[in-house]
Amino acid sequence: MRKLFSALIVGMAVGGLSSVAMAQTWDMPLPYPDTNFHTKNTRIFAEDVKKLTDGKLTINIHSGASLFKMPEIKRAVRTSQAQLGEILLSAYGNENPVFEADGIPFLAVGYDNAWKLYQAQKPVLEKLLAEEGLKLLYAAPWPGQDLFNQTEIKTLADMKGVKFRAYNAATARLAELMGAVPTTVQYAEVPQAFSTGLVSSMLTSAATGVDVKAWEFLKVVYTTSAMHPKNAVFVNQKAFDGLAKPLQDALLKAAAESEKRIWEASKVEAKATVKALGDNGMKVLAPSDSLQAELQKLGDTMVKEWVEKAGANGKTIVDSYKKM
Repeated sequence: MRKLFSALIVGMAVGGLSSVAMAQTWDMPLPYPDTNFHTKNTRIFAEDVKKLTDGKLTINIHSGASLFKMPEIKRAVRTSQAQLGEILLSAYGNENPVFEADGIPFLAVGYDNAWKLYQAQKPVLEKLLAEEGLKLLYAAPWPGQDLFNQTEIKTLADMKGVKFRAYNAATARLAELMGAVPTTVQYAEVPQAFSTGLVSSMLTSAATGVDVKAWEFLKVVYTTSAMHPKNAVFVNQKAFDGLAKPLQDALLKAAAESEKRIWEASKVEAKATVKALGDNGMKVLAPSDSLQAELQKLGDTMVKEWVEKAGANGKTIVDSYKKM
């Protein structure tokens, strides 16, 4: 009996150690601070994964570019330095034009059109990421991009020579077409860039405007809602393949819920942050009809240029989007 009892104790101990050994902790670098609504949603995603897997898979969030800066995140996940990551997809447009489809101004204005564009872009996007050993989990939209400036703008001629903050190839090109001077500034460096005079205008969401306290260095915002860039949340394919099937299913279920939640949260955030800009002293204006027409004309030019640059993939995405 003693031997049997001892064997049971040893068996339970080994089983416990085996269970602990099976538990995994994954690292997930994020470019945005904890106050950002994307980061808040991603933290809920991580909590859901832990619950759905009974603690067998834990995601360790590294927010605010504390582990990797945004330009480094995709490569870090691809090379297994981290298992998951979140990036502003259009910031990688220089790698492939498909990544910046949602960053083309006035191609898809408003959330309904942004969702349609995502559906058109998604199959091509998944294929490209798969070629890099990455698996798309979900996409998270930003509120419409608005035009921030020091002074009111009557026509685009007022933008000539203005130092314009760009965060991807599309916003840099928009600056050029407006006659402004583009300078690439990453999210975390925006306040410093404005305070030092490196830039004095930008096209970004009201959510980002609130995050960086735009009212401390800018006075006017035009609600252009030019486009709805998306964040992409993805996982290293080998890491995903190494999970047991129930854990894979749990991760995908949490991702699907996270995508649904963030699209609705983005709409709420759009209204709340535009209000916050006004409450903090910024002049919130709708562009005049003439200014809107000028901006739309630039957008049409950029859509044409993008399709030419993206080739067959670009044509496939735009044709599919227009049929929806």
